Amino acid sequence: MHLRRNFFGVLVLMLAISITCPLNGKADDQLNMPPEGFVALFNGTDLAGWKGLVADPPKLAAMSDEVLAKAQEEADQKMRDHWKVENGVIVFDGKGDNLCSAQDFADFELYVDWKIEADGDSGIYLRGSPQVQIWDAGDHDVGSGGLFNNEKDENPSKPLVNADNPIGEWNTFYIKMVGEHVTIKLNDQLIVDNVVLENYWERDKPIYPTGSIELQNHGNTLYFRNVFVKELSSGAE
Repeated sequence: MHLRRNFFGVLVLMLAISITCPLNGKADDQLNMPPEGFVALFNGTDLAGWKGLVADPPKLAAMSDEVLAKAQEEADQKMRDHWKVENGVIVFDGKGDNLCSAQDFADFELYVDWKIEADGDSGIYLRGSPQVQIWDAGDHDVGSGGLFNNEKDENPSKPLVNADNPIGEWNTFYIKMVGEHVTIKLNDQLIVDNVVLENYWERDKPIYPTGSIELQNHGNTLYFRNVFVKELSSGAE
């Protein structure tokens, strides 16, 4: 009898732990706290350090300072209308445009947690360019994390494996970009191995040397947290 009671007591404790602990193993008071060597792009409280999407890089480059300033003001208002912070999580309501880092980056390492709902579709833009794919793997033949817009055979667009967690659960990207090359892990599994990211905007040119990190949307409710970046010196391995 005592053994049976002890067994059920342990079972109840294990269930309680599984319910209260986040899927990525971090307690709530550790959310949005960067690991050593990284800085938080998202502070867990508001959208400081982020801005609204104005245009793609070639169009941005062609704008005068005055035109850009006005367009940025309008884009920032749209950002505030549709991107919110709730309980330490960036939440997108399914309307509006991409969320862009205010800072441009060259070579970097990036961590980002993301979660989607059924039929969700999103992505991570690197240096203002698409994209590390995020989608409902059940709707496609492959999982998330591929460099979706790559076209050349030598630059695979699909991930090596499907490493997505079930819909409604958190996933974690680790993304490393050095020069043109991108390496990605999804939930600790290698899915992109040092692949060139092609320039979607100008196919005859290499990817831009710097640009913003963007959280992309396709009209779905989206969730992001634990967005951490570490800038690398040029040519770092």
